[in-house]
Amino acid sequence: MDVRKNSSEPKLSDQDLLRQLHKQYQTTALVLQGGGALGAYQAGVYEALDAAGIHPNWIAGISIGALNAAIIAGNAPKQRVERLREFWQRITREPLFPVWPTAPLDPGAWELPWQNGLSGWAAWRALVEGQPGFFTPRPFPLWPWRASPTTASWYDTSPLKTTLERLVDFDRINHKTAMRVSVGAVNIRTGNFAYFDNTEGELRVEHFMASGALPPGFPAIEIDGEFYWDGGMVSNTPLYKVLSDASCRDSLIFQVDLWSARGEVPKDLAEVTSRSKDIQYSSRTRLITEYMAQRQRQQRILHDLMALVPEDQRKHRAYRQAEVYSNSAVVNLFHLIYRNKPYEGHYKDYEFSVDSMRQHWSSGMEDMRCTLEEPQWFEKPSPEHPFVTHDVHCED
Repeated sequence: MDVRKNSSEPKLSDQDLLRQLHKQYQTTALVLQGGGALGAYQAGVYEALDAAGIHPNWIAGISIGALNAAIIAGNAPKQRVERLREFWQRITREPLFPVWPTAPLDPGAWELPWQNGLSGWAAWRALVEGQPGFFTPRPFPLWPWRASPTTASWYDTSPLKTTLERLVDFDRINHKTAMRVSVGAVNIRTGNFAYFDNTEGELRVEHFMASGALPPGFPAIEIDGEFYWDGGMVSNTPLYKVLSDASCRDSLIFQVDLWSARGEVPKDLAEVTSRSKDIQYSSRTRLITEYMAQRQRQQRILHDLMALVPEDQRKHRAYRQAEVYSNSAVVNLFHLIYRNKPYEGHYKDYEFSVDSMRQHWSSGMEDMRCTLEEPQWFEKPSPEHPFVTHDVHCED
């Protein structure tokens, strides 16, 4: 539906149009993939969405996506961007002794080897020193008398717990009128994927930390007698969860990925490591999308066929069973996928330098702004095409 077609009404600005189109959907979901330091890209995406007046009523995340979800859901709308910025500045602030006392003012002007060297050095420092407000190295982590699921890791994440408790209002997350929040983790004992959802129980700081507890770097997190690791070990995106649970509601979904399934064939071992990470953690977002799109079309066809059944035949058992699978809802899905910078290496997910964080954030804002410049994309899909996707980079 084009809300500008009535010429008797004053023409809406693009921003007003977006807000009006956005209100046509029952569910507006923000889906955040895992990816460590690359997660600042998601913060930039959210800032652009917030500026456009588009506020999700459901946010789902894995790993760093779960931490961003906690910051967003755990603060009042007017404070969310500020708190995101505080979180990212806190975990990427410069060490006590700067690596390069006199750095060029414009990072974009540095030559590629220089940028690559700075990036690699920042990643090395993260491994050796940890990151403030996030994780610190454990002294003597291999000592046998320290053996415990919560200490069997290279780093201690208690600083992250302190950071989240300072920046997140968990009472707001668990309030009955709050936006829906879903985060994924892996039960270590069973090997099964688990979703923690505030519509099914109370979410605490441990649920979000469990979603980002990637071994062997980070320790397992105990929740109600069970131990959990990072959800990215099984699936690095909660997209399937959102599409499945929202299948009967008209939905506008923003899928924000930090790893691209598409890329160049590697030519050396460093590129092999980087490319294998991309493939492993991209979690086949497009494959999930294609599968769910096909399912949505089939459910719509079933719904339309059932409308042709005479009223006196609708009490039949087969009709009642078919009702469970029919669906008249529509889905409008936007892919926003981080694109690697030329200077980045296989360590990009633990390279927490301030400069890289700012570039990731800016990239997210720019990609979302470019998407918002296409208001026609936000119109509800037609019954003939109940599942549509958009990607600002799809033709790159």
